[in-house]
Amino acid sequence: MTELRDCIVLAGPTLEPRRCARFAWDDGRLTALELGDRVLAIEAGAWVVIPGLTNGHTHMGDSAFPDGATGLTLEQGFFRPHGFKYRELAKLDRARHLPHVVAHMWYMARTGTIRHLDFREQGAYGSELLRAAAGETGVDAVILGQFTGVPFDEAELEANTLPLPEEARRELEAILAVADGFSESTMNDLTDPAWRQIREETERRGKLRAIHCLESPAYRDVSLSRCGRGDLVRAIELYDPHIIVHLTVANPEEIALLAASGKTAVLNPRANAALGLPPPPVRDLMEAGVNLLLGTDNGLLNSPNLFAEMDFTYKLAKSQYGDAIRPDPTAILRMATVNVEPLGLAGAVSHLAVGAPASFVVLDFNQPHLRSSRHLPASIVTRVTPEDVLATYRAGAPLYASDRFHAPRR
Repeated sequence: MTELRDCIVLAGPTLEPRRCARFAWDDGRLTALELGDRVLAIEAGAWVVIPGLTNGHTHMGDSAFPDGATGLTLEQGFFRPHGFKYRELAKLDRARHLPHVVAHMWYMARTGTIRHLDFREQGAYGSELLRAAAGETGVDAVILGQFTGVPFDEAELEANTLPLPEEARRELEAILAVADGFSESTMNDLTDPAWRQIREETERRGKLRAIHCLESPAYRDVSLSRCGRGDLVRAIELYDPHIIVHLTVANPEEIALLAASGKTAVLNPRANAALGLPPPPVRDLMEAGVNLLLGTDNGLLNSPNLFAEMDFTYKLAKSQYGDAIRPDPTAILRMATVNVEPLGLAGAVSHLAVGAPASFVVLDFNQPHLRSSRHLPASIVTRVTPEDVLATYRAGAPLYASDRFHAPRR
């Protein structure tokens, strides 16, 4: 059994900061949380324990090209077949590609992330490569595979009548044999009959479904032109995704539809800003009661550092609320921790409680910019840097430990 003493723990589903005389784990599970008083402010530093972070949207495959899309539009950088990302991925063999992905997953562990939901290009090969990287690093990769290429030409997409071609059906089977689920780039990449097929096949196999929606007005406009319905409407109606990403241009009617559907949405404010896209309507989505996660998106756009994402999102949301009170910073921290629980992923009980997986991050609040915090959740969201992470554990296994960290065994 391993333990920490005299720390502060963000305990339970509410992430309440509590003094903790003893925080212990054994065989992958938390075995003791001897909790004391609630504490919001500290005077002289502490070790602060928070749940392990979940990055709700990554593309780790293109982490090999940091900032490669600088100066490119969304279409120039990220659309198949000629976008920068896809052209550069095609040049990499496994021997050169895998070390980049592994290194960035180590960086995620270094910054407190124990799990990421990855929208993985390159078909079954891409999913297999990411599975290998996850095995090497211990970071949990929830892999959502994508077709290697768009299975339909423009005329077929306009007609919107054809099912998946046989080759695409075979590729879907190969992807789902490796991956945890499926995600195409946009609803406009496939026909309505194809989306129904994918929904049926993923339901049969018990796999996740995810999709990018409303990242720009074109997503909605193309869908309306072809099908008479916007891309979010089509996604919910045809595909029934568990996860919907972006929503930067979601209007009030679409936000209401999303909230009524009960779907989990993933916001990526830093990536949207890097591409000159509108910021997501964080305030309106929160007010509507949508379950929200945060993602860092493409590796070539952003470092996969959720502390940076929380800071950016919190300040964006405060600007949208337009006052000094809302939102509570804990609501932003929930987006990177416990809000993943409704997805029902294996081992994804993310709050800290006896019997839960020992998946947590230890933060060094003895550092000068943290040691006299007057609001611990706000300081976690806005002030913690990678250098303040002492250790990252997933299911009792250390993914990262600083030289400053020592957890005694009993």
